[in-house]
Amino acid sequence: MVLQCAAVPLTLIVVFLLARAGASLSYADAALIQGILACALTRLRGLAVWWLGIQLVFPLALMGTHRLQIPPLLFLAIFLFLLALYWSTFRTQVPYYPSGKWVWNEVDKLLPNDKPLLVVDIGSGLGGFTMEMARRRPASQFVGIELAPLPWLLSWMRARLSGSRARFVRGDYDHLDFGSYDAVFAYLSPAAMSALWKKASREMRPGAILLSYEFLITEKTPDIILMPTGRGAPLYGWHF
Repeated sequence: MVLQCAAVPLTLIVVFLLARAGASLSYADAALIQGILACALTRLRGLAVWWLGIQLVFPLALMGTHRLQIPPLLFLAIFLFLLALYWSTFRTQVPYYPSGKWVWNEVDKLLPNDKPLLVVDIGSGLGGFTMEMARRRPASQFVGIELAPLPWLLSWMRARLSGSRARFVRGDYDHLDFGSYDAVFAYLSPAAMSALWKKASREMRPGAILLSYEFLITEKTPDIILMPTGRGAPLYGWHF
């Protein structure tokens, strides 16, 4: 959005020069020029290549949407919904990623059976993993922590309505003390893995285990690599 705003004065200059040269431009032409200039700025800033398509189409899409005369309150409602769903994804770079039953089964096999455990799912989303583990292991305590308000609220309500022993808290897992947990399960994003490893290596106690679905920590070779049969992502594990 900043790059789009930065392209506006450049677009005005280009449109002015073209008009002085005798060119007849429509609003669609100006929107296309805006998109091209935004693409150039995006390239200069070194953003991922897929941003180029978004930047090119955005001004044209904005103009087309404006012509639909959609009520502004609808845009506000959609914005608030997405804000509640994704919250600070722009900062954490961890969007909503649901895990599946294969990884739940593998985590269940890896966790010790000889004692009650305290396990935390960081970025717990809608709470499927946490609730399933709490059902399978009633003697252990499973906690899900989620920063985005809407997924946290839905997971909290699911647990209450179903009578699950799983506990859900809203907050940033960076404020947790990993030393309190026997196992930490994560399904985050590549951008978050280095910070996760620094925190885990600093706080996790001997005998604990860190599990990451799909995304690898490059700073430390995993002690566990489990691959699904057929399609799917691996599960990685690190012993402390």
